[in-house]
Amino acid sequence: MDMYQNPYMSLPGISSEELALLQQATSGLTDDQKKYFFMSYSGKRKTPQDVLIFTLIGFFGVAGIQRFLLGQIGMGLLYFFTGGFCLIGTIVDLVNHKKLALEYNQKMAFESFNLAKMGN
Repeated sequence: MDMYQNPYMSLPGISSEELALLQQATSGLTDDQKKYFFMSYSGKRKTPQDVLIFTLIGFFGVAGIQRFLLGQIGMGLLYFFTGGFCLIGTIVDLVNHKKLALEYNQKMAFESFNLAKMGN
């Protein structure tokens, strides 16, 4: 990670909360572990814009597609079969798309951290 000071700033749509989370998560890692963490995490994370776009697709097309994107298969099926809880759940997801993305990214950061610690 010596090549550039903060590689996390290159991630599209990164928020200050996510940046703080990543800096805290990688503070105890070696440089090789940080590189592995960054490669793993950057491939798994979802931007708030991705969640918003898929929620809009769900609003106008297949309800629950945003929940499938976030790995919430059960909720995705529930949204699909209920029409996004008669569109109310989909509207709530439209409003909370940034929170949904951050929660998903927190899980992926934890997973990537564990992989980085085990890998090196």
